[in-house]
Amino acid sequence: MLPPDASRQAPASFTAGRPNLPIAAQVRAFSLLTTLAAASAAGAGSMCPAPPQAPPAPAPVDMPDHRIRIESDSATLGADGDALVSGRVLVLQDARRIAADRVTYDRRTGKVTVKGAVDFEDPRLRIQSDAGSYEQSGGANFGDASFQLFNRNGRGVARQIDVQPGGKVSLIDVHYTACPAGNEDWSLHASSIKLDTARQQGAARGAYLVFKGVPLLYTPYLSFPLGPERQSGFLYPEFAHSGSSGYSLGLPYYFNLAPNYDLTLTPGYLSARGADLSGEYRYLTDASHGQIDATLLPNDSQIHNTRDYVHFADVTDLNTRNRVGVDIASVSDSNYFQDFAVGSANTSVTYLERRANYQYRDANWRVDAQFQNFQTIDISVPADLRPYSRVPQIDARGIWPLADTGLEFRVASEAVDFLREVGPTGLRFDLAPELRWSRRAAGYFFVPAVGWNFTQYDLQNTAAGTSATPTRALPFGRLDTGLIFERNASSGHGYAETLEPRMVYSYVPYRNQDNLPVFDTALPDLNLTELYQTNRYVGGDRIGDANQLSLGLTTRLLDAATGRQYLSATLGQTRYFTAPRVTLPGEAAPAYGGSNIVGQIEVTAYRNVSVKMDTQWDPYTNLTQKSEVSLQYRPDPSRLVNLGYRFQHDVLDQWDGSFVWPITDHWKTVGRLVYSVLDRQTIEQVAGFEYDSCCWRFQVVQRRYVVNRTGALDTSVAIQLELLGLSSVGKSADSFLQRAIGGYSALSPAP
Repeated sequence: MLPPDASRQAPASFTAGRPNLPIAAQVRAFSLLTTLAAASAAGAGSMCPAPPQAPPAPAPVDMPDHRIRIESDSATLGADGDALVSGRVLVLQDARRIAADRVTYDRRTGKVTVKGAVDFEDPRLRIQSDAGSYEQSGGANFGDASFQLFNRNGRGVARQIDVQPGGKVSLIDVHYTACPAGNEDWSLHASSIKLDTARQQGAARGAYLVFKGVPLLYTPYLSFPLGPERQSGFLYPEFAHSGSSGYSLGLPYYFNLAPNYDLTLTPGYLSARGADLSGEYRYLTDASHGQIDATLLPNDSQIHNTRDYVHFADVTDLNTRNRVGVDIASVSDSNYFQDFAVGSANTSVTYLERRANYQYRDANWRVDAQFQNFQTIDISVPADLRPYSRVPQIDARGIWPLADTGLEFRVASEAVDFLREVGPTGLRFDLAPELRWSRRAAGYFFVPAVGWNFTQYDLQNTAAGTSATPTRALPFGRLDTGLIFERNASSGHGYAETLEPRMVYSYVPYRNQDNLPVFDTALPDLNLTELYQTNRYVGGDRIGDANQLSLGLTTRLLDAATGRQYLSATLGQTRYFTAPRVTLPGEAAPAYGGSNIVGQIEVTAYRNVSVKMDTQWDPYTNLTQKSEVSLQYRPDPSRLVNLGYRFQHDVLDQWDGSFVWPITDHWKTVGRLVYSVLDRQTIEQVAGFEYDSCCWRFQVVQRRYVVNRTGALDTSVAIQLELLGLSSVGKSADSFLQRAIGGYSALSPAP
């Protein structure tokens, strides 16, 4: 401290005041603005100016109590210890600095006053004003201050900023934007903002949002968090339009109930149907996590009835070996998804699953148990074709290695009680012990296995003259073996090529199974997975007889250093030594000496192109039974074109194309078209555009899609305005586009 009786010129640098003058409190006050601008740096494209960077921190000074240093060419000290520093003055404290034309220090009150071109900087922000002051009590004040956030685009002005002890801050007549200097496409205005940096909460009064000079949203009160912690309050409104429900408006309110659970309620209004309420409740504990989604429309003005949807999902780990889960969904009526879902994939829901399951795992056993039934949404499905409920289903599988012999004993067992209003019902029990030997090395594998399968039924509602307790017992054998050859594909380029032949011989004797019911068994589509299965059916009601050899050949082109795959191609077929005789009701037994030939080709990122093709060809009739081709062209991270074709003989014939393509530095278009050749109808079409600038993003996506089996169409429009560094207004289409357009989620902003 300076002696009180001195009146002379002070040295160029001195330490003043009370320790820990509350400049840091003012810095914390602007954490709101940091939060508001958190997304702006990530959202800005490469054409946007770089955000301002923080200046280098002042050179460290050994100050044990973090007192303020004042540096200047000269200073005048009064007899009472007051100091007047003029010229270009620099005030330093830790990593913060203030430059001003004039600094006055009042020793009696501990107040520091700065005037004339005040320029405050710290690692996060810059404040400029004509005058400011710091109180000995810990308060601070700036008048007509402008601020600039470092390392992100965020700036604004306030007529007055008051910092109170304890980190409470008041801002009067605040004007904020995350647009770069020279651009103010949007701005947020508030008559007052109060911040509590200790509790990380803020509240604005008289707040309104201006976009392109047009007031867009007004609210008399708005609460918000100052940091990453969640806080209760209103979110920005959602609006959209669809042909079935008209214009829709929703106003979400977020309840931060606890650190590990929260609730969002969204009251809304559908112009063609009435008021509704939707909610989302989430929770997370050390052992479990889950979510409840619900929507209620108390009186749909179109059908004069209540409409609702509920979905509850939970997963809970009881300990390291035991887990339970629930996944239950329900809707009020069979037309719910047709009226309210968006997109043909959602409107074509046939069943809703209700399931409660239990899992057990240890070194030898894997046990899965569940109760499962379904709500039928598509009531046109006949009652005798609807799925059975499983109440319950218990699947237990065990593996025990036999010393160091390479042998292992396996057992698979299942008990299911099938329930349905129409047709036979009852219990099915399966037991399948197996002895397997495995030998694997770098260039080959050899895995023979033998086993026995036993099935017992206990049935009700069987047809007259049919046994209520039929059984089935049969042995089975299998040999799975293959080779792996590898060579250098080209000298000096680092490519490796493999040739991988595989052979699976299966033997299962014939047993007549026509007296057994069909609860859950079907014949799956033939593919490279099913090609090597011993039983050609899925489900336990049929075990196909087999005396057959499945042959496949795969080749791959790899990066020898990283193992990345550039090309793979596989061809395979099953040859029958004895014609299969077991069939499902209405199924014809195979009429030829072999299965269809299946093939797959996959090319990954070759000259910006990726291709995948699957085909199933009948060599005896020379007909393609099934094929699927998908091609993706991606010349750079912001451009994408997809083209697909799906075909199944007499069932499906569809083209599917989609794209995302920039047309200028800031504009891009998106689109998708799914067309059914058999129906001569467009199944779904999407068209939209997006404008992406340095501080805002606007998106409009229109969708037209089939909503039911009759081919009726509906149209919806999603509109979103996202203010980078603040929030978004409207209904985002991003989540839909990520599902509809392959590769959309990995796209980068246009250059």
